[in-house]
Amino acid sequence: MHRSKLSLKKLIAKAFHSHLLRNTILALISLFAILIGIFFVWTSTLQLPNVESFEQRRVGVSTKIYDKTGKVLLYDLNQNTRRTVVANTEISDYIKKASVAIEDAGFYTHNGIEISSIIRAILVNIASLHLSQGGSTITQQVVKNSLLTSDKFISRKIKEWVLAMNLERIMSKDEILNIYLNESPYGGNIYGVEEASRAFFGKKSKDVTLAEAAVLASLPQAPTYFSPYGNRKNALFNRKNLTLSKMLEHNLITKEQYDTAKAEKITFIAQENISIKAPHFVMYIKEQLEEKYGAENLIQQGYTITTTLDYELQKKAEEIVKKNALSNEKKFNAENAALIAIDPKTGQILTMVGSRDYFDKKIDGNYNVTTARRQPGSAFKPFVYAAAFNRGYLPDTTVFDLPTEFSTLCNPDGTPKTLDASCYKPENYDGLYVGPISLRNALAQSRNVPAIKVLYLAGMRDSLRLAKDMGITSLGSTNDYGLTLVLGGGEVSPLEITGAYGVFATEGVKNKPTGILKMMDRSGKIIEEYKQNSTRVLDENVAMMVNDILSDNNARIPAFGANSALYVPNYDVAVKTGTTNDYRDTWIVGYSPTIAVGAWAGNNNNTPIDKKVAGFVIAPMWNEFMQGALKVVPQENFRKPVPADTTSYPPIIRGEINTQYPHEILYYIDKDQPLVLRTSNPQIDAQYELWEYPVRIWALTNITSTSTQPLFDTQTGQRLPQFIPI
Repeated sequence: MHRSKLSLKKLIAKAFHSHLLRNTILALISLFAILIGIFFVWTSTLQLPNVESFEQRRVGVSTKIYDKTGKVLLYDLNQNTRRTVVANTEISDYIKKASVAIEDAGFYTHNGIEISSIIRAILVNIASLHLSQGGSTITQQVVKNSLLTSDKFISRKIKEWVLAMNLERIMSKDEILNIYLNESPYGGNIYGVEEASRAFFGKKSKDVTLAEAAVLASLPQAPTYFSPYGNRKNALFNRKNLTLSKMLEHNLITKEQYDTAKAEKITFIAQENISIKAPHFVMYIKEQLEEKYGAENLIQQGYTITTTLDYELQKKAEEIVKKNALSNEKKFNAENAALIAIDPKTGQILTMVGSRDYFDKKIDGNYNVTTARRQPGSAFKPFVYAAAFNRGYLPDTTVFDLPTEFSTLCNPDGTPKTLDASCYKPENYDGLYVGPISLRNALAQSRNVPAIKVLYLAGMRDSLRLAKDMGITSLGSTNDYGLTLVLGGGEVSPLEITGAYGVFATEGVKNKPTGILKMMDRSGKIIEEYKQNSTRVLDENVAMMVNDILSDNNARIPAFGANSALYVPNYDVAVKTGTTNDYRDTWIVGYSPTIAVGAWAGNNNNTPIDKKVAGFVIAPMWNEFMQGALKVVPQENFRKPVPADTTSYPPIIRGEINTQYPHEILYYIDKDQPLVLRTSNPQIDAQYELWEYPVRIWALTNITSTSTQPLFDTQTGQRLPQFIPI
């Protein structure tokens, strides 16, 4: 009886749960049906496109870019829009196939949307919590560009899907593709594939080669980024090759056609001059905004963009750069130059001159050197010295400037220990060596051997981390460099190194370089606006040490003279030059507390200039601009660093050397604990013998005493390791 009661309860519970499950499923189905019904009711209210509506579709309102005053128009993105509409039969089949292959491989089979692409986009958006993926077909792009805005709203995207399917019902695939090819942006004021073909190749769109067609098909997604006249030709050609591989994958071309097109050398005709002020800067801003808001949306939405550019300073910079570059071409075989100026207190870009002439095809003038990565030479040294000061080393700390072998695979005299060993014994730029020298004088005079020793003392990891913290983001990891890092072995852009020098100017506070003050839509609504975002990345006193050294004209006199182009009378200006070992790049970066200016001279094609250092080649141009700029920016002086209490420091850190028994710094201290006198045998340091050897040789000539070395240090009473007597 008891068992039957339990069975009855189980049956009742099972029936109840089954009933609940069935009701839940029915409720969900009903809810889904209601939502589907609402969706179809809503979509039925959408205005359907027709062929005629494309003749009266929305016309974009021009977007304009201004200088910092909001009064000087630098560029109107819609001015002189160039567009030539051609019939479908007047466009090369290569272009049609290439565009379909790279943009929408299923174009001829779908009904306006690709369900798989939409699902993939939805999953990506959910994962990123951002509406970044659209999964757009060519038909959707036509609808979006012609009938809708480019706002990333779910409702707009649903409209796009519905209208794309409706458009497919009233227009043929060829008609839709023709609209796409005639409407797409190809960079600047060029719209439509016919105009692009004429602008880039000097021929009609029906006459382009397969390789040229692949280039054209590669542009519309990011026309400024992939511009044939910008800094990323390699990226454009990589995308061209991707387009060709997609065409081959979908059997739109043969393997033979693919191989021929991939090997074809692409030549672009000279870019036409357009009405634009500060073109390198404008294109820099335009590319940033296109990446953020989309090229078509940026052009058509009528934005007003107020930038940080000081146009009066920009005009002077352009004049000075062109004049000096033309002069350097004759004197030093350095045909190009660039200059960037930043307000270090805000990070706002004041001037950007990417070449001597944006429209000078001979030198690839539209290539923006201020954003290009090149080796900075000795201009990188201040970051390494700052890292050393972070560890406790001082401007008075002394090392020996002598011919030194640094490779542990080699003997101290520079001979390899094994047949395949690679030795490294760098020279100073003047071929001279001065013996004991303070870090102040070593940096001010840009001595190479001391700089490499400072990098070793500071540590590769800490030096690289500090440079990155200060704004040099293009450098790799510690595994990518050796001791040559301090001599400019990495690659940086003038923009980022000038911004990083600005951290010294602000006594350790970083303000990331920016070019936009405000962006408003056509109704006056602020889309984005500059806001101060400062972070401390360097100790205040360390920054002041660097400022004090780089503005010390007396310290650099032995290398540059008293009245060199590095000296700016009546102003506190810190400055550092840089010249690469192969003379391909000459740099100078200088700053006051209120402006940081970086300049470069050389050749865009990386051919060496005549063997002259930056002090001769680029410094005069920098000096001319700096003197003019300092008259219009607020004037401030550098603060002096606070002296440390060095009473307990090892004498070598304070700059004192034993004149009777001289030794290199590693004899006295462990590089990782510079403020404590060494008690261990210095020979445990792999660099010790390499550094000590040239000091012994130097002492034979410069020290008259022939006494043997004492067993105990006279200052500390500690027993000293014994070495070869001097």
